[in-house]
Amino acid sequence: MPVRSQSAVETHTPFWRTWLTHEHTAFQLGLAAVLLTLVVIISSCTPTFLTTGNILNVLRQAAPTLIVAVAMTLVITSGGIDLSVGSSLAIVGVLAASMLSAGGPWWLVVLSMLALGSAVGLINGFLATLGGLPPFIATLATLSVLRGVAQVITKGYSIPLPPGSPFIELGRGFLLGIPYPIVIAALVLLLGYLLFNRTKFGIYITAVGSNEEAVRRNGVNTSRVKVSVYIFSGLLAAIAGMITSARLASGSSYSGVGFELDVISAVVLGGTNLFGGDGTLLGTFFGTTILAVIGNGLILLQVSPFYEQIIKGVILVIAIVLNRGALRRAFKQ
Repeated sequence: MPVRSQSAVETHTPFWRTWLTHEHTAFQLGLAAVLLTLVVIISSCTPTFLTTGNILNVLRQAAPTLIVAVAMTLVITSGGIDLSVGSSLAIVGVLAASMLSAGGPWWLVVLSMLALGSAVGLINGFLATLGGLPPFIATLATLSVLRGVAQVITKGYSIPLPPGSPFIELGRGFLLGIPYPIVIAALVLLLGYLLFNRTKFGIYITAVGSNEEAVRRNGVNTSRVKVSVYIFSGLLAAIAGMITSARLASGSSYSGVGFELDVISAVVLGGTNLFGGDGTLLGTFFGTTILAVIGNGLILLQVSPFYEQIIKGVILVIAIVLNRGALRRAFKQ
């Protein structure tokens, strides 16, 4: 995929000009075509698919994945990876449920969970920069620790949220007929777009993933850039965790198992370079939606849920193969 040049550190290239390069356009139009094909095939097999209720349900269920995928796009573009997002989602849900059950005000719970998610991201960032650990190892360790803490707190049981708590509205409420999770995901996607494509920070993220040493020689604090990206990832994982626990009206240590693989699959399927240096949030949106449509379609067609894991694994392999440039080279021929 095209990589913004070193001069991009000093001069901001408009997003529309970057996106309109041949490779970006072809790949993202290809994703749109795949999504449209899936919609046509599934809707022809079951009339339930295109109903308003089901479409809103698909988007609501995909919202947590899209929210975290926005941050994961930035993390991977910077040359990193965050495997702890699933465990962060779980620990946030568990602690939120515990605080609410103890009588804590919902607004304080929300602020506390946002602070917790940011703190987890800060730890990941420090481990991957000042600690000198590879991001894969650093976030894998955090994954294990957070999941273990969640299991210790719950002792294997779910913690129910108090009935009638305003906190539950995060997952079950509506704004003008649109579920709150969809509204929040749309706002996060917009924020991610502005941050990634309209600020110098977004340019630095791409440049660090392309050539960190060159960026450092240009006077940019690359460690600060990477730590900030991980904080953003932890923050959005906390938001996804609160939405998930609110929708389920409980906190469980088993929430988010395999969630990080869904997020990474969506990002890589969307065309973000797994090895850093180039990312696309529009592609991430398409990748997330494609996976959500497949999952929902299998349910409506009464296909065993076990096949969903197989299909996701195959899609991840295909996405990584395409991510290495095979399809893009084909477009040039």
